[in-house]
Amino acid sequence: MTIRVMVADDQAMVRQGFTVLLNAEPGIEVVGQAVDGLDAVAKVAELDPDVVLMDIRMPELGGIEATRRITQAPDATVKVLVLTTFDLDEYVYEALRAGASGFLLKDASAAQLAEAVRVVAAGDALLSPNITKRLILEFSRTLGAPRAPLKERVGGLTERETEVLALIAQGLSNAEIAQRLVVAEQTTKTHVSRILLKLGLRDRTQAAVFAYETGLVRPTGY
Repeated sequence: MTIRVMVADDQAMVRQGFTVLLNAEPGIEVVGQAVDGLDAVAKVAELDPDVVLMDIRMPELGGIEATRRITQAPDATVKVLVLTTFDLDEYVYEALRAGASGFLLKDASAAQLAEAVRVVAAGDALLSPNITKRLILEFSRTLGAPRAPLKERVGGLTERETEVLALIAQGLSNAEIAQRLVVAEQTTKTHVSRILLKLGLRDRTQAAVFAYETGLVRPTGY
């Protein structure tokens, strides 16, 4: 199945560059471009892409607010991959909390770009696990006390599902979780699917953010 991508960036050269690179990849098609956040929100509603490459800094409406509006729309299934210049950009923290599924540096290679789109579209693993995990840990340090309403939602999970959620937040893949818990990988996949369904989350990145925000997993020296 072809992954439909939309590129949102206020720089024409960046939009064209990503479009050319992605259209050259098998199974990926760029279906549209947006020149700012407002345009991105409108184009997503019109084009219904699977993945949006979203620049953080744009005029009219920034990438963070555009991400929030897109991912929080009723029945939204689109995944947002944030584009940034620096891997520890403070705005990336807020983008993840706003609903982004991961982020990518603008100087990424064509292969990294294509792989990032495929990973985000599948919702199968954290994008750039080491860096994304570091970002989640960093912004979770500033959260203070866990939010009670969020914490109560964890109560809907079984003991094993809660355990799996904590391991997702630590950046483990399905195979690694299965090995840690001594279960079949398919069993782990089933647990992950049920966790996302019960918590109303889109993918593993949002599950990891949720785990830190609820206090299920707390930052340690990293």
